[in-house]
Amino acid sequence: MKAVRWGLIGATNIAKTQVIAAIRADGGEIVNVMSSDAARGAAYARENHIPHSTTSLKALLSSDIDAVYISTTNNLHKRQHMAAVAAGKHILCEKPLTLKLADARAMVDAADKAGLVMATNHHLRNAATHGAMRDAIAKGRIGKAIFARVCHAVYLPAHLQGWRIKDTKTGAGVALDITVHDADTLRFVLGEEAVSVSAMVQNSGMGHSGIEDGIMGTMRFESGLLAQFHDAYTTRYARTSFEVHGTEGSLYAQDCMTQNPIGSVTLRDKDGEHALELAHENLYLRGVRAFHKAIHGKGQVLASGEDGLRSLAIALSALRSAKSHREVSIQY
Repeated sequence: MKAVRWGLIGATNIAKTQVIAAIRADGGEIVNVMSSDAARGAAYARENHIPHSTTSLKALLSSDIDAVYISTTNNLHKRQHMAAVAAGKHILCEKPLTLKLADARAMVDAADKAGLVMATNHHLRNAATHGAMRDAIAKGRIGKAIFARVCHAVYLPAHLQGWRIKDTKTGAGVALDITVHDADTLRFVLGEEAVSVSAMVQNSGMGHSGIEDGIMGTMRFESGLLAQFHDAYTTRYARTSFEVHGTEGSLYAQDCMTQNPIGSVTLRDKDGEHALELAHENLYLRGVRAFHKAIHGKGQVLASGEDGLRSLAIALSALRSAKSHREVSIQY
């Protein structure tokens, strides 16, 4: 297959630490990077061996690229996505897709109408742990799934304590950063849609101007299954986990809500406890590989634009629930 040529919209930490390497590992080429700060963009290009940098979105989209990776602040995604669609570029967009559900729908529809590949960077559904849980549930190994629980409470390191906890205009806060991941991972593992959510938020001192740095809640799914979620920026020593409990067994995943290809899954049923076999691989590489194949007409992306829209709808509904102090129906 012809190498896919990429432009990076945003000289970001996630691109530097994860996505650049994943693109190159699957044979892609990174041609250009856009940053609003010329000096920062130039330094970023040098450090990451990218031939060109620019401050102009138009210049980046006019360069010889096939696809873009959008990882700027959440409030900029829609405008940059629409410009990429107009330029005929395939799009991998960070979550959340944007700040409003109507804007996310417009983004998804525009890419679809233009015949372009669009993916959301929901890396967690690429984890071996979650794939094994999905497979076990689909095969009936725990009977009918009736409860789930996700702990995605972490500590936000100092170098990331910028706009995520300070700037309300960007869509800051833990719900749009982490709850969207829970929503997508639950949808993927369970194979069904959430229909309502009830949540409460917390500000324990890290979030500025009342921005939530913790959230707990419950999602109700189509089958009646209830799923608890706990997300935070402020827990230094918590371990991430994901449990699904059924009528005939339970699945326990540990250290699984992470960027790294780690973690374990244990099935507990009438015959005792059994560790599920896992084939760990870089989560971002799995996503990029599928994206490249989709561009060449060979298969589908692992997390679509529609998946990104649905995870956003759930997170926005959780925030509405916290504000209204009631269970909120999710509208997609």
